[in-house]
Amino acid sequence: METITDIIRTDTIPLDYAYSSMASVIDSGIRDTIKGIRLSILAMGIGLARIRENRLFMDLKFRSMNKYIEQLCAETRMERSSIFDWLSIGEAYLKYRNDLEEIGFNDSDGPSKLLYINRALETNQKQEVFSNIKSMSVREFKTFSRTEADTEPGKEKKVTVRGSEVYIGNRQAITLNNELNKQVYSYFRKVILVAGKALEEGGVILPVRLRNMNEARRLERSIPSLIKKIRAG
Repeated sequence: METITDIIRTDTIPLDYAYSSMASVIDSGIRDTIKGIRLSILAMGIGLARIRENRLFMDLKFRSMNKYIEQLCAETRMERSSIFDWLSIGEAYLKYRNDLEEIGFNDSDGPSKLLYINRALETNQKQEVFSNIKSMSVREFKTFSRTEADTEPGKEKKVTVRGSEVYIGNRQAITLNNELNKQVYSYFRKVILVAGKALEEGGVILPVRLRNMNEARRLERSIPSLIKKIRAG
């Protein structure tokens, strides 16, 4: 089984392939370079994570990890966001190292997927996450990490209203138009809240159309006794 020692190699990639007249040589060189980029990202990420975890930046005369990264950006002209992404990748690898080594995850599987592993584990089964991080492309795994797993029968789903948006769990379900008539907007908001409460508790909403408010008030007064009779069998 490939381990971290196997992953972090120091072999260099010759760049003279770019000037070859043979398509197969150029193609092979491109593929090897891509592998090298992935390898570099994983190795740099783990290195950055170890510097922060062990506060090694102090040995380099920096007061904080942020100051160390600022200097790296200045010297290498790298984007700050890229270095922090590499740091997150390294931290994720070290956090889930045993699970990743168990499935044989390595640089060729795409270390950028590690940016999304925490989010994926929040809403999906662990076994499915580690299976997908090995088999999916980076784009596929990113999409998967944002998708909430199907709720098991009987399991509650939290419904929340945030302004004009309605969420079921972490997924946006409905957006109310703020330009609606105030009474219409309020009416639909109340309906959604009642429906959401029923969904959370595993209940059922029974729509009933009445001719006017007089009928609605009369029915509302009768509902408690009707429900009591129904539940009594």
